[in-house]
Amino acid sequence: MDSPVPARSRTVTPLMGPVAGKKLLPEHTRRHNRALVLQTLYRGAQLSRADIARATGLTRVTVSDLIGELIDDTLVRELGRREDARPGKPATVLDINVAAFTIIGIDLSQPALFRGALLDLNGEVLRRAETRSPDARGHVAVDAVLDLIAELAERSPSPLLGIGIGSPGIINERGVVLQATNLGWTNEDLADTVSRRFGAVAVVMNDADAAAIAERAWGDAAADVIVVRVGRGLGAGVIVNGQLVRGSRFAAGEIGHVVVGTDGGALCTCGKTGCLETWLSVPAIRGQLHRAGSDEVTNAVREAAGVRLGIALAPVVGMLNVSEIVLSGPHDVLTDRVLTVTAQTIAARTMAIDGAQVTVRHSDLGDDGVLRGVAAQVLASQLGIS
Repeated sequence: MDSPVPARSRTVTPLMGPVAGKKLLPEHTRRHNRALVLQTLYRGAQLSRADIARATGLTRVTVSDLIGELIDDTLVRELGRREDARPGKPATVLDINVAAFTIIGIDLSQPALFRGALLDLNGEVLRRAETRSPDARGHVAVDAVLDLIAELAERSPSPLLGIGIGSPGIINERGVVLQATNLGWTNEDLADTVSRRFGAVAVVMNDADAAAIAERAWGDAAADVIVVRVGRGLGAGVIVNGQLVRGSRFAAGEIGHVVVGTDGGALCTCGKTGCLETWLSVPAIRGQLHRAGSDEVTNAVREAAGVRLGIALAPVVGMLNVSEIVLSGPHDVLTDRVLTVTAQTIAARTMAIDGAQVTVRHSDLGDDGVLRGVAAQVLASQLGIS
């Protein structure tokens, strides 16, 4: 294994809330107020110190003090005087310096491919890198991830705010991959391994959860939505009332290994037969389409994929009353026909509320949903921006 990449000199104070059961200390309040100012600037445009004070309810003295600190940390920049007709001295307007730090995002959801990118604080991709990983499992997969991060870290134009990784599987709040069948990981402490290697905060989360967060942060997703991520495997990110649902054992949305129907099916990597993943993952669909000898068989493959996905999602839609389903993955797999059949199957198996059925659509974010989702999670953990 290569030696660690040297950490850059400038760092940012992470947003750390009070520990449950501990006394609330002044530094906790300051960190909360700092995050509140950053959040206001992030969502606003051309705001002055007085504007921020009015929006947050903080005193002007507190805002001025925090802005000074954020300017010193290069996170906020002054854009100059506001030109308006109001009486008095023109106010100085402020903005987030999106180039102050970069975020490394890693997407492990694709079949035979690990993708990575450098992103700015606005979630925009600056540079990309990827590595082919057809047989990467276990420690070989971990080494491939570390090599990809190292390549991006060397190319970063700014200090790193953090590293975000979206992986298939069940992942706890500490970034331990409890189980990722397709990558051969069990209790793999990926966050700790990455953090120790690169001297930076590492956030590891389920790839479908990351895609769901991205749809809320930078897409046009509703507050109640299921985002189905189709790639190396298949999973769903569930957001209810604007909040990600993770479940008591961090496995909410793990529909890929739910057996759909009672009529058998293909053998899954998990050992069961007829899992949803065998009907709709990228390897499964592309394999079936490659073997299809006619348009009739091709259409049947797509029809079956849409029906099975609709069967799996219908009870969830009925239970949670979500307003839309967003499908994230390659368009040669998630064709319009798959989406149409999925929507029809859900409609046939659920009750329409006020005559409205759930919407099923493609992701607005293309292939970057996981990358931008893990970047959003790094922003939340380090700066309190959501």
